[in-house]
Amino acid sequence: MPLFALDNEIIFPPVHLAEPDGLLAVGGDLSTERLLLAYRQGIFPWYEGQHILWWCPNPRFILTPATLKVSKSMKQLLKKQAFTFTINKAFAEVINNCKSIDRPGQSGTWITNAVKEAYIRLHRLGYAHSAEVWLNKELVGGLYGIRMGKVFFGESMFSKMSNASKYAFVSYVHLLQQEDVQLIDCQVYTEHLESLGAHMIPRDNFIQLLNELIP
Repeated sequence: MPLFALDNEIIFPPVHLAEPDGLLAVGGDLSTERLLLAYRQGIFPWYEGQHILWWCPNPRFILTPATLKVSKSMKQLLKKQAFTFTINKAFAEVINNCKSIDRPGQSGTWITNAVKEAYIRLHRLGYAHSAEVWLNKELVGGLYGIRMGKVFFGESMFSKMSNASKYAFVSYVHLLQQEDVQLIDCQVYTEHLESLGAHMIPRDNFIQLLNELIP
């Protein structure tokens, strides 16, 4: 299938035209309007070098609050409030940590300065959100993503100590459930999120859920 090159027009090709690996298009920009349109259609950006690549994988890795798996050890940490959990208290710090943290098997990060600035703009507009965990007033873990309707699109997380990112994720999913969020997009497979209950669904099912859950 052809790889679509985006220009200044805020539009994406149909997601069923994506490559087998999920790659749909290249180019365009990270304007607020384009990013919001992308997420609404189940598409997300990922940089490779200087190029913005747009993806919509099939199948899609998702989690629902009802399928969240919480281990006994994590339940104990939550019960004794081992960390302080907050929402939207340190968005820029969270994305900076996600940008700079060392990840096994990865030589770099897709979070460029342009990406950071774009998501900080989305945060100021109320679309991008962060969840943080603190220990002795030090930020030790967290995550950020996009909230639209009853969907949360997870983007990245970081941890500076054992269980910190998992604590942030589980605590945030519990909060999202209280707010009637019914779908959490995890984008692509990770063993870490699979252990928490994330699973694959066909892309068509995912797009149908977005149409139902985003006004």
